[in-house]
Amino acid sequence: MATDFLGRGWSFPVMLDTGSGQIAMSQEEEKIRQSIWLILSTAPGERAMRPDFGCGIHALVFENIGAGTRGRLASEVTQALTLWEPRIELDGVDVRPDADEPGRLLITVTYVVRGTNSRFNFVYPFYVS
Repeated sequence: MATDFLGRGWSFPVMLDTGSGQIAMSQEEEKIRQSIWLILSTAPGERAMRPDFGCGIHALVFENIGAGTRGRLASEVTQALTLWEPRIELDGVDVRPDADEPGRLLITVTYVVRGTNSRFNFVYPFYVS
């Protein structure tokens, strides 16, 4: 099955390929994973040329983390990924406290890659005060 539509580009974060000395590239599902990380790590307004890009979770970093705030975090992630990552179909977003590290929430994104129908999970650590 052709996966050209999934994309190929510079890896993120940008780094050199140790074998060739050129910019490291990523493609297909890895490119989508990196895109999700970039979307969730970018606060709206952070990019001058694309001020709407990103995810609104960063505005909630100082909120009391209860069920309501976790629901708002899940909603922000859903909205951002639906808007900015058209190669996936979201299956679910779950936000839970990390039992191993106080002050860290684990945002689990379950998604299906459109066209290949492959299912993936992505866990994003979100640190709160």
